[in-house]
Amino acid sequence: MPLDQAWPIPYLIDPHNLAVDALVAFAVSALLAMMINAEAQAFVASFLGDSRVNAKDRFHFNAFLHVGILGTICFLAGGFGWPRTMEIDPTKFKRPRLDTVIVRLAGPVANLLLASIGGSMVMFMNLLSWNPRVFLMVIGVNITTAVYNLIPLPPLLGGVLVENVIPEGYERFKSLFSQAGPYLIVAIVIAERIRGELPFGGVLNHWIISIFNYIK
Repeated sequence: MPLDQAWPIPYLIDPHNLAVDALVAFAVSALLAMMINAEAQAFVASFLGDSRVNAKDRFHFNAFLHVGILGTICFLAGGFGWPRTMEIDPTKFKRPRLDTVIVRLAGPVANLLLASIGGSMVMFMNLLSWNPRVFLMVIGVNITTAVYNLIPLPPLLGGVLVENVIPEGYERFKSLFSQAGPYLIVAIVIAERIRGELPFGGVLNHWIISIFNYIK
């Protein structure tokens, strides 16, 4: 793939060098990433027992209805984010703790599946000698979103895993941890961007680039 056809991965908006085509591709990719993440969680929650009649708050495939303020800010500042929290009722699950993790895991798994579909589109467009740059952005944003879900802060998957190992009797701490998590993520991302560093760089970004190169 020629370098002039690829977006930087992970993609970060550069206020000093804005490109309209990159911003549009990133916005579309972020909306798709949020939508597929949330809808996958809804599907798995319903499959595991938390089904709801006429669940229009879940199954609508309207990306804008899945947009949350903090998750969107994180996308703009750090290249990744999360959708509005998909409400679930763990009491309807046979194995509340495990099934809750499975539901939240469905989000990043769906992001990886969408990235794989994007990879197929890139292959197809290359055969036709068409420019696949938009699909490369879709791949990059979805992989970044999936991998960064490993960060151990809610509402990301890593944070859900931490919440599930907090013993009973610490419900107040668990509640504070859940509420503070999104704000901590955004604060860390913004602080690192101000310092001129990649948010949550290091090993996670190496994984993102490796998966991206494999899929594309």
